Amino acid sequence: MKIKLSILAASMVLAGMVSTAAAKPFKWTSASDIPTLDIHSQNNALGNGVHAAVYESLVYYNSATFKPEPALAVRWTNVSPTQIRFTLRGGVKFSDGSALTADDVVFSIMRAKARTSNYAVYTQGIDRAVKVNNDTVDLIMSGPNPVLLNQLTELRIMSKAWAEKNNSVEPKDIRTKDESFAHRNAMGTGPYMVKEWQPDQKLVMVRNPNWWGWAANAAPTNVTEIIYTPIKAEATRVAALLSGEVDFSLDPSPQDLPRLRNAPTLKVIDGVENRTIFLGMDQHRDELVGSNVKGKNPLKDQRVRRALWQSIDTEALHRVTMRGLSQPTGTLVAPQVAGWTESLHQRPAFDLEGAKKLLADAGYKDGFEVDFACPNNRYINDEEICQAVTAMWAKAGVRAKLRTLPLVTYFPMIQRYEASIWMLGWGVPTFDTLYSVQSLTRSVGTGGDGNYNVGRYSNTRMDFVVDRIKTESDLPVRNRSLTESLQIAKDTVSHIPLHNQIIPWAMKKNIDVVHRADNRIDWRLVKVN
Repeated sequence: MKIKLSILAASMVLAGMVSTAAAKPFKWTSASDIPTLDIHSQNNALGNGVHAAVYESLVYYNSATFKPEPALAVRWTNVSPTQIRFTLRGGVKFSDGSALTADDVVFSIMRAKARTSNYAVYTQGIDRAVKVNNDTVDLIMSGPNPVLLNQLTELRIMSKAWAEKNNSVEPKDIRTKDESFAHRNAMGTGPYMVKEWQPDQKLVMVRNPNWWGWAANAAPTNVTEIIYTPIKAEATRVAALLSGEVDFSLDPSPQDLPRLRNAPTLKVIDGVENRTIFLGMDQHRDELVGSNVKGKNPLKDQRVRRALWQSIDTEALHRVTMRGLSQPTGTLVAPQVAGWTESLHQRPAFDLEGAKKLLADAGYKDGFEVDFACPNNRYINDEEICQAVTAMWAKAGVRAKLRTLPLVTYFPMIQRYEASIWMLGWGVPTFDTLYSVQSLTRSVGTGGDGNYNVGRYSNTRMDFVVDRIKTESDLPVRNRSLTESLQIAKDTVSHIPLHNQIIPWAMKKNIDVVHRADNRIDWRLVKVN
């Protein structure tokens, strides 16, 4: 279905600002499409990065320092440890020309807390948003929260009137196929606005002439049109870059990098992402779906989970599958994230015979069959990693039945608890371990607790530590608790960490971008020379 927004008036203004000769389109690609335009529906890093071109948050990260800086809010003060007051930027308009008000901010914060939202992890600690006056909003907290500003970088603001008019007051529910107007349409205050979206084919964004940042010279970008084309096939993606069909690739494959680095018209920039790739396991069902083991669930046994971990040769994955573009790890977060330690980073040694013994001790000397689900267009070499892991497990006697799916169907599937073992890559936008352990290892509950705990892992001590972290304001105590939560996850094998991603970006030599640890483009800084 082709979606178009009316932009006639905007185009007339834009024509006066930028001549046709000066127009600078930016054409880019990666393996998958965004899952939705609804900013509170599916917490997906690629989608969040695109949303940031159209919608804005109260604060946003500086791309050089990764410190939160003013965006829609120009300042904030602590009225009390649990009441933070935000003063909104004056003169901000949505792309339809309507003014941003405190009502829009209150509506958007509460929308992110809604039952169908996948963003409750970002509203952690926020009890409610309250309008003080038209330009001022208070966030009332359930307790002190030292990472509130980091969380707010991902809570983008939607027009209350637009959402009400278009029956989009609640976010689209990721677990269903139901759609809302906000799923396929967008209207924000950001530097760009959606012109058309043909899912899995093309997304076109053009300059929003009402963006406050143009007049304030807040962005050096000269890009007037952003054209995104998802290309799943690696060979086709690299061919598009080499031929000049696209200007930029977010995820060139490791095997193509030497060729791209040597191309006279291209350049590659590298950086470590704050994203860890790991495997999750169903530790809830009494009997696994699709397994030959009847009447019980092998994955509930910690010895089995540890055997699966020890039978994966992550150094071989690093060397062969990832061509060196990975950092093998033993924990759920990358080194940039508060709570990480070197000892947590060390993984159990690859030990195939030890894994076989653990399986035998658990009563599975002949191994067992198990369902194994992976995405095939989300992470670097995701399908290839899962194929390699499947072969490694087979040597230990575990016969994984691998199935791969595209991003748009994969994530709703695992959140419906329809996989026994699955792959997930978890970035940490807040650069704080709470974001990970609350989503991944806290027992499933409300307010973002366990929203991606797809295996329904549950540990009483973990729940206690995570809940304590939420309101702990003594930073040394809090950091020790962050590390403890990761240690519990490691000791109990809540998940099987594989590696932290190293991200190369490939582009034409006339493209200037700032490489970010969250693997997203800062649209304010892109220049086409």
